[in-house]
Amino acid sequence: RMAKKEEKKTVEELFSELEAITMRLEEEELPLEEAFLQYQKGMELLKECNAAIDTVEKQLQILEEAE
Repeated sequence: RMAKKEEKKTVEELFSELEAITMRLEEEELPLEEAFLQYQKGMELLKECNAAIDTVEKQLQILEEAE
């Protein structure tokens, strides 16, 4: 699949996408189906954010232990 070959997004890019989704979800005239799709995409982005942050925390822990 093409998605697997894409470069990983930075945490900043992920948060930016999440912010855009949040703004979209706050629109009053957003159809329910579109809102659900946006919500799903947001949850996937949130998982990516958590994974990226976990990776950084583990790297920091390794660096601290090395000192």
